[in-house]
Amino acid sequence: MTHHFKGAEVSCCVKYFLFGFNIIFWLLGAAFLAIGLWAWAEKGVLSNISSITDLGGFDPVWLFIVVGGVMFILGFAGCIGALRENTFLLKFFSVFLGLIFFLELTAGILAFVFKDWIKDQLNFFINNNVKAYRDDIDLQNLIDFAQEYWSCCGAHGPNDWNLNIYFNCTDSNPSRERCGVPFSCCVKDPAEDVLNTQCGYDVRLQGVSQKYIYTKGCVGQFEKWLQDNLIIVAGIFVGIALLQIFGICLAQNLVSDIRAVKANW
Repeated sequence: MTHHFKGAEVSCCVKYFLFGFNIIFWLLGAAFLAIGLWAWAEKGVLSNISSITDLGGFDPVWLFIVVGGVMFILGFAGCIGALRENTFLLKFFSVFLGLIFFLELTAGILAFVFKDWIKDQLNFFINNNVKAYRDDIDLQNLIDFAQEYWSCCGAHGPNDWNLNIYFNCTDSNPSRERCGVPFSCCVKDPAEDVLNTQCGYDVRLQGVSQKYIYTKGCVGQFEKWLQDNLIIVAGIFVGIALLQIFGICLAQNLVSDIRAVKANW
């Protein structure tokens, strides 16, 4: 009588699903990195690395570099680990993804507990970047987008632009933009087809009028936007968390399959 024993097998579905999932992640990470490096090359940062620390405010390119770098490393580990059935890379993928999940969870809890401190830091962050508005084109575009999207001006109001050397109202300021605000603070006229980039000139000389510019600060408007879109924002974060947990479970399942196969050798 002949007995046939079916040995343990690595699940092809798990293996190639994890591979496909991570190759998309890897390519997206590479694209983010490429965009970030291209932006730095355009600004001359790559030819003068020391200029990275020269900007007083936040350089949005850092987001592309950091996020792209993390996605590229994670995607590489998951992709090659799944394809080559490499338990070291799969464990690295799981631990790295688990660490990111833990940091996100910790940040979320701390943000909820220390709301006032977060608000103060956001205020400081915006004002710090208001000072550096003209120092970097990417930062300038980011501030303009935020002010237009949330219909706001400055951290707490238009007078925050006194922090910027080009927009402050001091008598010693020779700038044409003296006592003004960026065009992104202006209330848009629906009848205008062409964007008036000089609409903010001199608007604070005779006091601030909500007829011409946004008078609410971006900190308050951002808080209001979060409250109005709480379900959507929470849904996005929960979706990201579930994807991370799913990725960890797939990787651990594949590691278990590989170990079971090796145990039968």
